[in-house]
Amino acid sequence: MLNITKVTVDAILFDMDGTLIDSTPGVFKAWDTFSKDYSLGDSIPIVHATHGRRLYDTLKEYCNIQDEAKLYAEIDRFEDEVIKGGPTALPGAVALLSQLTSPTAFGWTIVTSASNGYAPRALERSGVPLPPAGLVTSNDVSQGKPHPAPYLAGALKCGVNPANCLVVEDAISGLKSGRAAGALTLAVCTSTTREHIINSDANPHYIVDDLTKISARWVDGKIEILINESTG
Repeated sequence: MLNITKVTVDAILFDMDGTLIDSTPGVFKAWDTFSKDYSLGDSIPIVHATHGRRLYDTLKEYCNIQDEAKLYAEIDRFEDEVIKGGPTALPGAVALLSQLTSPTAFGWTIVTSASNGYAPRALERSGVPLPPAGLVTSNDVSQGKPHPAPYLAGALKCGVNPANCLVVEDAISGLKSGRAAGALTLAVCTSTTREHIINSDANPHYIVDDLTKISARWVDGKIEILINESTG
């Protein structure tokens, strides 16, 4: 039986990795390389523990890089490894974004924990368009997800109140960031299982399998979204 909800908002704020694009092979390869370089041991738990967070924070924490110049150089090296992995668009991403095109409003943006050097390259490589409003990257905020700052900045980019936004995320840290910003939150089960999301403290308002379960259209200057929470 279908479980469809209609939601009306002023803007949709999308996460990037794991929500719009899949960069999993490159991320695994990059953490494998860094785990060897910094003697971190098994890289797999690190991949899962750091998902959705800024490299600025995770490389400082796990690799103990305190020098700012070296930290930014290592961020660039890590992201180059991810790009080599060949990020691709996730199912439904390009189709959904095409439904949000408007000549008069900034109805969506991308709020990513990636840097301003990596994000445009990854989107271009994946065939996902850049938002007309511009991106919010790790370089634009002093505190990353799960702090609300990234999604507050995303709402500001679109010129709307965060309370009138829908945040679309795959990571627990990002869902918590969206909720803390006062937005509605929708979880996509692309990198995190539905069970893990439900059992976490992220408490999303909606959960879908992927972006093929969402459609959107402009109605009287607002975005009307149909959310199909049915599984399978």
